[in-house]
Amino acid sequence: MRYALLLRGINVGGKNKLSMAELKAALTELGLSEVGSYINSGNLFFSSDRPQAQIREMLEQFFSIHYPFVSSFCLLSFEDYMQDYDKLPDWWQDDLARKDVLFYTRSDQKELAQDMVGEMNLTDEVVHFGSFAIFWGKYNETSYSKTAYHKELIKTPLYKQVTIRNGRTYEKLKSFLEK
Repeated sequence: MRYALLLRGINVGGKNKLSMAELKAALTELGLSEVGSYINSGNLFFSSDRPQAQIREMLEQFFSIHYPFVSSFCLLSFEDYMQDYDKLPDWWQDDLARKDVLFYTRSDQKELAQDMVGEMNLTDEVVHFGSFAIFWGKYNETSYSKTAYHKELIKTPLYKQVTIRNGRTYEKLKSFLEK
């Protein structure tokens, strides 16, 4: 089965530097195959016949020992990705000013996210809650600094627990998972 491993907070602003080449080699040594990466921000892909829960546990242990600053990550199978992809609302295909995908790093975050975002006043924004991520669209670039995403969400504990990719990267993930 093909997986995406999306690390939170890697190589951002000079912090938590991590060589993707070194990490790919280490993941291969762990027994994962066809390991690859996309850009330098913690997007990795691999194949494995192991159960997803076993892979998650192995990765949690590996990161706690070798890269303790990797405190959270999202592990998605191709099937997980397609489950959300196939249910995206029509607005996701629109030419929005910004599209962000906030991947849950824990299975209990969807309900928390729905409650938190449900309390926010969305202006020039649309939100869709998938099984594995929140899909957030912003219509107007000039009002971005006034949106709930920018003014409210960034200040919540949830924001510090999800790993975020822009819409283009989200679409690119599919091609790496399909291999």
